[in-house]
Amino acid sequence: DRMNIEAISTGSMSLDLATGIGGVPRGRIIEVFGPESSGKTTLTLHVIAEVQKTGGRAAFIDAEHALDPEYARNLGVDVDELLVSQPDYGEQALEIAEMLVRSGAIDLVVVDSVAALVPKHEIEGAMGDSAVGLQARLMSQALRKLAGIINKTNTTIIFINQLREKIGVMYGSSETTTGGRALKFFSSMRLDVRRIESIKSGDTVLGNRTKVKIVKNKVAPPFKQAEFDIMYGKGISKTGDVIDCAVEAKVIDKAGSWYSFDGNRIGQGRENVKKYMEDNPEIFEQVEQLLLDSLKQKDEKKNDDEAADIPGIDDGEIFIDEDGVIIE
Repeated sequence: DRMNIEAISTGSMSLDLATGIGGVPRGRIIEVFGPESSGKTTLTLHVIAEVQKTGGRAAFIDAEHALDPEYARNLGVDVDELLVSQPDYGEQALEIAEMLVRSGAIDLVVVDSVAALVPKHEIEGAMGDSAVGLQARLMSQALRKLAGIINKTNTTIIFINQLREKIGVMYGSSETTTGGRALKFFSSMRLDVRRIESIKSGDTVLGNRTKVKIVKNKVAPPFKQAEFDIMYGKGISKTGDVIDCAVEAKVIDKAGSWYSFDGNRIGQGRENVKKYMEDNPEIFEQVEQLLLDSLKQKDEKKNDDEAADIPGIDDGEIFIDEDGVIIE
């Protein structure tokens, strides 16, 4: 049987489906990385909003000193209930993270970002001083301590990370994440967030089309991808996301550029359909409910098929069926 793992929704239906468990797993370390302005912080703010919706508590360790409370509020985050810390150096940030996890009172801790976790020695030293490997050592030590505790307290930690170029790489990818290799090993899920195109209305840019690839997944099959819209000032477009998933699940029919629902044409072009759904919330709710029902049926069928595929174990003397019952 598949592992029954508790998950926190990401705020994007397509990404929840791609993770294989309906979101990011509880009690695990997650890494969200990508180029600048790709949507990493936006995605994690949506996860915070989802945790708060279910009555959970979240903390945001803002090592970059760049959290915009107004933007977070627009994304559905209850800023008054969010614990925010702006540490002075890396050790302090990770000690705060450890303290929050140990308390057992927090469901989600977000660290933004690993690149900004500068060791105290480097901050207090002169500008030209060498500090090779200090940050990697700091991360390695902190993750060893955190990995054991989060499993007991069922707290999820999301580390946001930036990309760097490796010098002198002749073949393969020259991109690497900061903070050494430890985070790659300790993460149960790694999400690669990329901006693929701009969403425009005439010459005005309204947002970005974003692709997330799950490059590591210890709780479900990896390498799945999700695409969604991140609109400026509003975050992930739920409407656009549901439309894409509904087309995929055949809840909405798409012929050329025309979209139809329940036998009626609802618009030409995706942006027009998004507008139609926003103007007709009752139709949107209908589509969303049909989509959720369709996904639920698909999941149940998959579970039944998997159960039917489990072979009995023959050890030469007795035969055990899939329910663990001994057959004479």
